Amino acid sequence: MALQNIGASNSDDAFYRYKMPKMITKIEGRGNGIKTNIVNMVDIAKALARPASYTTKYFGCELGAQSKFDEKTGVSLVNGAHDTAKLAGLLENFIKKYVQCYGCGNPETEIIITKTQMLTLKCAACGYVSDVDMRDKLTTFILKNPPEQKKGAKDKKAMRRAEKERLKEGEAADEEQKKLKKETKKKGATSTKDGASKATTTAAKKKAGGGSDEERSTSPVGSQNGDANADNGDDDVQWQTDTSLEAAQQRIQEQLSSVTAEMVMLSTNEPDQEKKSEKANKELTNGSAKQVDKNGAGQNGSLANSYNKLLVEIKSNLSKGSNPTQLQTCLGSLTGSPQEVMTALFEALFEGVGKGFSKEVGKKKNYLAAAVKGEDSQMLLLHAVEAFCAKCSPDAVKEVALVLKVLYDGDLLEEETIIKWYEKGSVGGKSSQVLKNVKPFVEWLQSAESESEEE
Repeated sequence: MALQNIGASNSDDAFYRYKMPKMITKIEGRGNGIKTNIVNMVDIAKALARPASYTTKYFGCELGAQSKFDEKTGVSLVNGAHDTAKLAGLLENFIKKYVQCYGCGNPETEIIITKTQMLTLKCAACGYVSDVDMRDKLTTFILKNPPEQKKGAKDKKAMRRAEKERLKEGEAADEEQKKLKKETKKKGATSTKDGASKATTTAAKKKAGGGSDEERSTSPVGSQNGDANADNGDDDVQWQTDTSLEAAQQRIQEQLSSVTAEMVMLSTNEPDQEKKSEKANKELTNGSAKQVDKNGAGQNGSLANSYNKLLVEIKSNLSKGSNPTQLQTCLGSLTGSPQEVMTALFEALFEGVGKGFSKEVGKKKNYLAAAVKGEDSQMLLLHAVEAFCAKCSPDAVKEVALVLKVLYDGDLLEEETIIKWYEKGSVGGKSSQVLKNVKPFVEWLQSAESESEEE
């Protein structure tokens, strides 16, 4: 089955993930009874996540002809003979009006009927709610035949959690079995060692006794010498290492206790180091996001002064009309931490922007690509976006989810990095306005990731 990208604006994108089957039509009947059968309407509607009756009814409304969709047989008919190209064009109009998000253009939307009997499209990617034009004839049909609401989302999440817990329990059981096998092997080895040591001690006793039992019984002197030598043998055995199972376990326990004590000391030191590094990162981000203090004194003043120097240098470089390659060379020569350079670059590119923030990011994303190399620089970029939103206009903060989607679609950010940044910022119940605005986008990424794992 031939596939094509959903939405005419995405037709040239070879890596676009949302696809639908190409329309196949068939002319049936003659004369006044001639009809056009859309053969694969059910598959198209399934790809668009819309009922097939909606698309069929839309064709009838736009062509001024009667249309009918049979739920039992899945047959979609429109009265009259119509070209495939004409119906495909009408389908594109349907996608723009009732499928694609009006904010980001993503087709993963859900039709919601409000209490006032109005139709809206809620985007699962950016969270934007689009208002559908109620003057269209199809809206009346949708109000009378509302779409089925998605059910079982919580149940799916519960099943995924239960599955993860089951896998963890299975792994724990496997580890316990491995430990038991190792212990049994150790017991077998120690038992063989005990047997060998007993054999050597008895042989030594016999050897020390000097002769057979008969000779010792006949010679009292020999028996006395044998007893003395046996006592000496007993003294030698007492000075040997105890190889019994209990003694071996006790030695292992002592070794483990010393090792765990060192690990505890290391673990107590690690949180302090992590807290210090997190504190340093927060001070760096806050220092770049705040304005210079009037007095310019103290550590914050010095940080702000160095940051302002970086900002001026980057602005002067951009004002000269530098391309991304030249900008990359300039950024490499700047003196400052990577976070300061990234924050200054983002502010220099988008200073003063308000409404249309996401469009500006799409236009200048090549300059950001010159500075983003690897996962570490992606995290720096996310912190720079957060710092910029702390002092930009409220209109720009509203579009931060769209900004992240633009950067994600442009391969500047990966979903693992975005989710990691969001979860780290939400630790302890903390939630800034930026995190609140990007929450729908992050949830969409997590759901898409879980669906890909299930497949």
